Amino acid sequence: MKHIVAIEGTYEGDLRVRAVHGPSGTSMLTDAPKDNEGKERSFSPTDLVATALGTCVLTILGIHARRRGVDIGGARFRTTKEMAAAPLRRIARLVTTITLPASVGAEDRRALEAAARTCPVTASLHPDVEAALEFRYV
Repeated sequence: MKHIVAIEGTYEGDLRVRAVHGPSGTSMLTDAPKDNEGKERSFSPTDLVATALGTCVLTILGIHARRRGVDIGGARFRTTKEMAAAPLRRIARLVTTITLPASVGAEDRRALEAAARTCPVTASLHPDVEAALEFRYV
C-alpha cells in the first residue's frame, strides 16, 4: 500500500508561500532568498530540500540505532547548500555532516553509516545534485 500525504500551499504575496501538512495541520512559511528577489525571512524552497536531506538522514539513523539498541541521543546534522546559476538556477551541491556520539562502537558505526546512505531524500535527488555525507563522532 502506498503512503500518500497531501501538502497544500497558498501564495501570500511578496514571494511568501504558506504550506500546510495535511495529516497534522502544521503550517510553515517559505520565502525567496535575497539572491532571488526575496527577503529571506524564512526557509526558501531549496532550503527545505537541504533540511529534508538532513532530517531524513537523522531519522533513518534513529530507526536503525533503535533496532540495534544503540543510543544516538544528541546526534545532529549540518547541511550546506550550494546553488548553481547556469544553465538554470538549481541546487548543485549538498554536504551533510552528521555528528554522532563517540560512544557508538566501530561495528555500529559501519552499520549506521550504511543505513544513512539509504535516505529516501537522497535517492530522490536528481543525479546532477552532488550529495555528500560526512560523519563525525564526538
